[in-house]
Amino acid sequence: MPQIIAIVGAGPSGLAIARALSKAGIRYVGFESAADVGGLWNIDNPRSTIYESAHLISSRTTTQFHELPMNTTADYPGHRDLKRYFRAYSDRFNLGQNFRFNTTVERVEPTAAGGWSVTSRVAATGTDSSDGMHSGGASETERFDGVILANGTLAHPSIPTFDGTFSGEIIHSSQYKKAASFSGKRVLVVGAGNSGCDIAVDAVHHADSIDLSVRRGYYFVPRYLFGKPADTLNQGRPLPARIKQFIDTRVLKAFTGDPVRFGFPRPNYRIYESHPIVNTLVLGHLGQGDLRIVPAPERFEGNTVHFTDGTEADYDLIVLATGYTLDYPFVDREHLNWSGMAPELYLNIFPPAFNGLYVMGMIEAVGIGWQGRYEQAELLASYISAQRNAPGAAEHFRQTAQQKWPDLSGGYKYLALERMSYYVNKDAYRHALRRVRATLTRKANS
Repeated sequence: MPQIIAIVGAGPSGLAIARALSKAGIRYVGFESAADVGGLWNIDNPRSTIYESAHLISSRTTTQFHELPMNTTADYPGHRDLKRYFRAYSDRFNLGQNFRFNTTVERVEPTAAGGWSVTSRVAATGTDSSDGMHSGGASETERFDGVILANGTLAHPSIPTFDGTFSGEIIHSSQYKKAASFSGKRVLVVGAGNSGCDIAVDAVHHADSIDLSVRRGYYFVPRYLFGKPADTLNQGRPLPARIKQFIDTRVLKAFTGDPVRFGFPRPNYRIYESHPIVNTLVLGHLGQGDLRIVPAPERFEGNTVHFTDGTEADYDLIVLATGYTLDYPFVDREHLNWSGMAPELYLNIFPPAFNGLYVMGMIEAVGIGWQGRYEQAELLASYISAQRNAPGAAEHFRQTAQQKWPDLSGGYKYLALERMSYYVNKDAYRHALRRVRATLTRKANS
């Protein structure tokens, strides 16, 4: 029987692996819960965590797929441009024709006869007259030779708990869409990552007051350095970690100053050991007095938030920009070799058991871009092809994965945070992908 692979998700990673499988002549069936491609960048996707003001924080040229440059002059396109881009990419290579849209995967399980069963449900097009809500269609279970999980890492909000009860409104940043929702409100944003800073900047134009709660220090990277997008400098010539940290820390001080003077704690780690903040507008608003930095919340009492330094303030709305928890809820964790906060996978793709279940896009890295995910896809497609056409090469690949895994850190000592548990250095990671794929291809052709 012909080999058929299931792909879960039609975001950037899902489209990347669909393209790679198509080029390798491997049949696939894709499942996407939304009505169109784009993943989280499709703001019309009910699962999207994107807000109206969202733009890329990496530049167009370092982010785009090499096969299809973006048709825009914007260096940092917004979500509308990106949705059009993914639709263009899908149409260019006829990827969407093999995806089932409005179809949610409910369960992925191994079968006794080998392969994997995928249980999915198609959203009904009609509405229930009693409440106007869509009613779900019937579930369907099918067998596939392998399953690739490409449904993203930013879908399950991480919600901290606090003592006491807040009388106002609390939302997670994933629920935030439009800045007008802040009008006339006293707003506290908890968390100063990229989303938290973006939301704080949005809020200053609408809220009565806006405070930004932080627990640790951050490094702020401007979008432009020397008149060019910052991440386009020094491309292709990676410096050793300590040298790059030494140089870039001093360059940033020259361009952005010291965030400590605005109230941020001083970072207790070196630059790039956590994801930097690509938003210097927040520093400008702090300098103008449009918002202020406050410590972490300790407890709630009515509309009052008590902070860890003993101060307090009243708010109408709290936005938890507290990140996301990695999860693949439709498959048992034992099949993905979970260890701590994330699956432990060879090259962040392959479970050590090589059980026919694979993960695309479980990487975070400064500057990895969608092309880096496509290089993941190329390796995965090469391995799946070798399983059938060059079993000796596939077996050698599996044996390689039983040896010491390559160091993907690039010499950086990443913080022990949940989102950093699958963090890699883009140069070290892409080098490893290319090297391993070259060996696999050479043995498959010998």
